[in-house]
Amino acid sequence: MSAPLEDVTVLEVDNYMAAPSAGAILADLGARVIKVEPLTGDPMRGIGRPAKVDGDLAKYDLSFDVDNRGKHSVAIALDTPEGAALVHRLVRESQVFMCNLLPHRQQRFGLDPDSLMKVNPRVVHATLTGYGTNGPDALRPGYDVTAFFGRSGLYDAMREGDDGDVPMARPAQGDHTTGLALVGAILAGLRLAERTGQGQVVETSLYETAIWTQATDFGVTAVDGAPVRRRARHQMLTPAANRYPCGDGKWIVLNTMGDSAWHKLCRALGRDDWLEDERFKSGRGRYDHMAELVDGIDATLAAKSRDEWGEIFDREGLIWGPVLTLEEVADDRQAKAIDMFPPIDHQRLGTYRSVRIPMRIRGADIRPRGPSPDLGQHTLEILTEAGLSEAEIARLIEQGAIGDVR
Repeated sequence: MSAPLEDVTVLEVDNYMAAPSAGAILADLGARVIKVEPLTGDPMRGIGRPAKVDGDLAKYDLSFDVDNRGKHSVAIALDTPEGAALVHRLVRESQVFMCNLLPHRQQRFGLDPDSLMKVNPRVVHATLTGYGTNGPDALRPGYDVTAFFGRSGLYDAMREGDDGDVPMARPAQGDHTTGLALVGAILAGLRLAERTGQGQVVETSLYETAIWTQATDFGVTAVDGAPVRRRARHQMLTPAANRYPCGDGKWIVLNTMGDSAWHKLCRALGRDDWLEDERFKSGRGRYDHMAELVDGIDATLAAKSRDEWGEIFDREGLIWGPVLTLEEVADDRQAKAIDMFPPIDHQRLGTYRSVRIPMRIRGADIRPRGPSPDLGQHTLEILTEAGLSEAEIARLIEQGAIGDVR
């Protein structure tokens, strides 16, 4: 099997999680990804949630590993003339340059599109920022909780009713979604570069990706300017499209519309009396009495566990899903069937499970290529391949332009 991007070299100058996650996807797709890190390393190194396991794996940053697996690490000081020149040298042999530095910092280090196109006119220059590279907030730093969830309206739209608290996202949800968007832009840029023989400048941001994820809402709001309706459980449009707790404290989500769904739900719950109740015979009536119905369904579901109700809902043909915990998902039969948690073999730590990227091509070799690299692990290898002699490398180490991993 061949890998889709096995003939592509990606040079990335980035940190944290959004852009590095795009690099991890490209590496899984077969690209050779060279990660340029400062001499102190990506700030994300070593700060992830530790695994509750015995042995050395408990000390290993598995969160960093997910976003940087299969890469080569080169430790270069960009704030030295020699370090910036090294990056230019590596760009010459790269098809993609990926960066999450703000535009003015790219220009400071000579990593902006105009500078790098002079070095490699065919390179695809990809930038990921918080808010975009133009406009009044182009220079504003942004993380996923601020730019993706906060500024985009997503946090507000996800509140439980109009008076509900602002929710809190899990780590890097917006980062990884935006990483997927950047990968799509890069692949389109590579296709254009191949067709035209000219380099391409592609970009995305946390902010615009978050707006796109809400396109169903914004398709209307952009026209009428009206606020979105935040529906609490007792305000939903139909009782067959809502979420409910079961007798074991675990939750289920129903998502079936129409009168037939109402009939199936009543049969599943053993509440045929509701079918004859004049208050609930029409969709409008059920909406008007939604609070009573939700309370009644809550009370009925309290008699059995989530899994017991799931079997009943399946028999009745209802569309439903369990609200699983993360640890349940890691052991979920469907996740296992589609190999969502493939193994990675680490030279020192043994084998552990990682997370598969959400794309497959039949017959193609798409998989984690190995663990994340140690800081500067491949500095000597990459620079030697770029044509530097041992003496030149030693001099760069003495000048503080690259890390000393000898």
